Amino acid sequence: MELDPDLAALRPLAGFFVLRTEGAPAGSLPTLAQAYATTSPELSGNPLIFRVRKVATALRTPELRVAASVTHLGLAARLWSIALGCAALYGRVPDLDARLLRWDADGSAPDDLWLTDVRPLPGDAPTLADVVLDGHLVPLAAALCAQHRLAPGLLGGNAASALAGAARELDHWARRHGRTDVAARARSLAAELLAHPRLTGAGTLTGTAFRRRSCCLYYRVPGGGVCGDCCFPRPPRSSPRAPSG
Repeated sequence: MELDPDLAALRPLAGFFVLRTEGAPAGSLPTLAQAYATTSPELSGNPLIFRVRKVATALRTPELRVAASVTHLGLAARLWSIALGCAALYGRVPDLDARLLRWDADGSAPDDLWLTDVRPLPGDAPTLADVVLDGHLVPLAAALCAQHRLAPGLLGGNAASALAGAARELDHWARRHGRTDVAARARSLAAELLAHPRLTGAGTLTGTAFRRRSCCLYYRVPGGGVCGDCCFPRPPRSSPRAPSG
């Protein structure tokens, strides 16, 4: 099945899986490549810094590193969902080059991202790793670490958790709609990707259940707790910091 220009097969999945390919306010939104840039002399205008501060305000946390981790996890989930959804449904993925993706740092899924040109690529695990891990999560992590104290193990755990979560949601949708082929492909791709050198050791995948070996720090948010795949069974009480993995 070839990619269609509007990626219509993603629409029934909704939320994080949908990617806009038309109707973007061209030129008025930055690209993700611009968001990852750390050399801008006007960092206060960087959309990634804006997003972290927006998340911090929404979570009512004074710790920007916690908001940075949550921002990282959210973008990772968004990118993995799109790529994995396309690979499982189409057998192909669009080129998600950061220069082709426009981002509304003040928006939410699915109205936060627009792809300006749909260029089909193979839907195999090495391509997904190249598109998402190397093309986005590496520069995203570098940009966030330039401004915030985030451990590599935490960010690797976020990336793996986001991937496993996308695969789990896709598997549930596919089974509800009798698409066992899609479910099987999503699980297979996720397992292969979690064995990638950048993700291996980040956690354990059992079926569609994932348990990470690090913590995203959400427990430090006022009123927050631990996530379903957290390394902690309950929020830490005495430790001032979560393990980085």
